[in-house]
Amino acid sequence: MRFKKFFLPLLAACCFINPLNLHAAPAAPDFWKNATVYFMMTDRFNNGDHDNDHSYNRTKESAVLRGFEGGDIKGIIEKIEDGYFTRLGVDAIWMTPLIEQVHGYDESAGLTYSYHGYWPKDWTAVDANYGTEADLKKMISTAHKHNIKVLMDVIINHTGPETQADWAWPSDWIRTNPICQWQNYQQNTQCALATSLTDIKTEINADVELPAQLLSKWQSEGRLQQELAELEAFFKRTGYPRAPKYYIVKWLTDWVKEYGVDGFRVDTAKHVEAEIWTVLKKESEFAFNSWKSNNPQLGTDDLPFYMVGEVFNWGVNGFKNTAQDGRAYDYGDKQVDFFDFGFDALINMGFVAHAGQSAEQIFASYSQALNHGALNDIGILNYIGSHDDHDSYDRKREKPFETAFKLMLAPGGVQIYYGDELARPMYAEAAFGDAHMRTFMNWQDLAKADTQEILAHWQKLGQFRRAHDAVGSGEHQQLNQSPYIFKRELAGKDRVLVAQGLAKGKKTISVYQLFKDDDVLFDYYSQQSVVVSNGAITLNSDFTYALLGKAI
Repeated sequence: MRFKKFFLPLLAACCFINPLNLHAAPAAPDFWKNATVYFMMTDRFNNGDHDNDHSYNRTKESAVLRGFEGGDIKGIIEKIEDGYFTRLGVDAIWMTPLIEQVHGYDESAGLTYSYHGYWPKDWTAVDANYGTEADLKKMISTAHKHNIKVLMDVIINHTGPETQADWAWPSDWIRTNPICQWQNYQQNTQCALATSLTDIKTEINADVELPAQLLSKWQSEGRLQQELAELEAFFKRTGYPRAPKYYIVKWLTDWVKEYGVDGFRVDTAKHVEAEIWTVLKKESEFAFNSWKSNNPQLGTDDLPFYMVGEVFNWGVNGFKNTAQDGRAYDYGDKQVDFFDFGFDALINMGFVAHAGQSAEQIFASYSQALNHGALNDIGILNYIGSHDDHDSYDRKREKPFETAFKLMLAPGGVQIYYGDELARPMYAEAAFGDAHMRTFMNWQDLAKADTQEILAHWQKLGQFRRAHDAVGSGEHQQLNQSPYIFKRELAGKDRVLVAQGLAKGKKTISVYQLFKDDDVLFDYYSQQSVVVSNGAITLNSDFTYALLGKAI
């Protein structure tokens, strides 16, 4: 790597050390258990620099939505600076990988460039289509100034494909076959996910040489000796063998050490032997603490480094391949509990299936699982839409208000997929496969009154969640069926009351002894303060929702 020396009103070289089980994850902090994470496909979010739109001569016409569309790091910075994420109540932003991608294209599913960020070429550089290392540094520092954490999307499982413009990684690093068959552990971890994804041999611990083409690239960029010196220091300090996975751990954690990345979202976690995630977490914490020591003026809190994993088909309440114990992932012949390998949280892929249930069914069952069940005191990240989940909920955006209510008030952490809050279309004419879920952000729709109303709904829910840890971390209890009223209590720390289906105009709502007389509460939906009197509060608003917590 080339190192270079709240709440707001709403507005429109020694022996190898076996890392197994050295780092089982402790209880996730309340911050992350309740966090709102905004996930954006960098290339599809916001174009802040048109000069980098066709880097590396990526000019050939692609299949529909399978080429670069212009989104970049500067576009993200613009939205941080204008308060877009703050108004939405976002605690952390996560963007698709920013490392340098293969320059050419693959045609296995139509002419496709690496716009999505999941075809790595060089883990030590920022892809020019997204911007520069200076842009990345500014984005992270700007986010921190706005009290927003930054999660980087990281890959150890695979490289990008060989193309006419890109060399193939050597055979001691990667395999191209067999293609994964998904029936057991080996058929998930020692195989290529697709013809366009060459599988890193993460099972080996033998030393391998760096690819000659990578060395030549670094030489041409004037940083070969620096990269080699840093690798020498890393392997001397850690004692790891120079196996492919350890090179990549070094390269990924460099971003943390230099710029203060707050956490990782780990791609394709179940397709790699779990022991390496323990190593990644350990080295990430070392890097994070080094950054804090070197930048005491920039450290904002004592939260530890955070790691959330994508384990496809894992989810709450026994979703698909989740083991009977409710925590581990079941490969068929082997079960792996990823929480024992450094993960603070896993993405809950079951929420899209559960979202069709009533809000109370979701909230009650999730609260039970997270507070008293198999997932007690660990983290999950719920979502309704994703870049590669064809079962994303309400892709036609027919129920935006109901969907937002269920997601944003669900127990656990939540992931907003870019455009959920604007009802961004999840279908595109003539698009193929996952390209449907990757349309460009529909900023133009903010001119429409309907879209403004949807966004305001998401903002209110987001501000409420950000202000009160009890929303995601507290215990849920229904208090009334119609109108629907419930409470969340986080023992000794926080409590909130929520109502849905209220009459418009003046209404009196019991606080069910959750608050005392004379307590001043704030309704995050109507943006007004109220005082508890005779065990109730009175609101006068045109809204059918109330989001009540103590004024702060």
